[in-house]
Amino acid sequence: MRKSPELSHSTVHRLTLDSKVLKGNLLGDPSERLIDVYVPAGHDGKNLPLLVDLVGFTAGGPVHTNWKNFSENLPERLDRLIGSGAMKPCVVAFPDCFTRLGGNQYVNSSAMGNWDDFLLRECVPFVEGKFGCGGFGRRGVFGKSSGGYGAMVHALLHPDFWSAAAVHSGDMGFELMYQQDFPKVLRALAKAGGSTGKWVDQFWSAPKVKDSDIHVIMVLAQAASFDPAPSEPYGVRLPIDMHTCEFIEERWNNWLSWDPLAMARTHGEGLKTLKALYIDCGDVDQYNLVYGARRMHRLLQRLDVPHTYEEFPDDHSSVDYRMDVSLPLLAKALSRDGISLSAGS
Repeated sequence: MRKSPELSHSTVHRLTLDSKVLKGNLLGDPSERLIDVYVPAGHDGKNLPLLVDLVGFTAGGPVHTNWKNFSENLPERLDRLIGSGAMKPCVVAFPDCFTRLGGNQYVNSSAMGNWDDFLLRECVPFVEGKFGCGGFGRRGVFGKSSGGYGAMVHALLHPDFWSAAAVHSGDMGFELMYQQDFPKVLRALAKAGGSTGKWVDQFWSAPKVKDSDIHVIMVLAQAASFDPAPSEPYGVRLPIDMHTCEFIEERWNNWLSWDPLAMARTHGEGLKTLKALYIDCGDVDQYNLVYGARRMHRLLQRLDVPHTYEEFPDDHSSVDYRMDVSLPLLAKALSRDGISLSAGS
């Protein structure tokens, strides 16, 4: 049952891509990956813009195409937006980028795998070749939380590849996000004798996953993304003294170099080539991300980078409704009669 059964039905194709860049990854994750692809009703995908959905931590792309009980999944949302004329037609790809450490930051890592390469060199060309969509100047990336981080970092690193990005509640301002979590991580690891490898093995063998464990494995995944140590179990080393929780400056600096706020200082000029950049965050985000978002907005204003910034009265959870704002903006910008933004709007 669909929330709005009267809407025209799109088609969601389920593809499988056997990745070359993910083969032999340290985590032992499968290189064969599902990619769900949304094609709007009345279209075969040809000559439409392409949007790529990067999901948040603990999820894989196909979670957004799953049936939902009291709300819309993303294909239903797109059907409503496109069917009502609020959004121009586009193809949307949902790649599965889930990992043994619970999620992804969508960057290359000697521990997590080369996920940046997967998206740019394999996933997008694969989808574009199948459906005749996207291409130069007509590709956009969007996501929330870790997916918002991925969208922001990809826009910073690859403005020659992506032409639009939407960043919902994206990770930025690492010292506000992560520093409060390290004592909790140490207490959790202590129950496994201080062994990261043993803790992860116990996590996967447990009959039930606790909410507190999700935050622990999230920090381990960030460590494997931002400061990978391939010689360590699961490629994880923390940027702290395991006994005193004091920060190890060199390792913590490796994390901070991946903070979008730091990256924007060296790569921000490239964002000026984007056709659209959208950033939002809830004003009571429980992970303190609104402060990083405000800092990014202020920095982009100083750099004269055109973008749209919005805050809304909510926290970090269940905010997919914000896509009603961002996705029409991206689709219009990438269409043949696309728009451009004024700086700091």
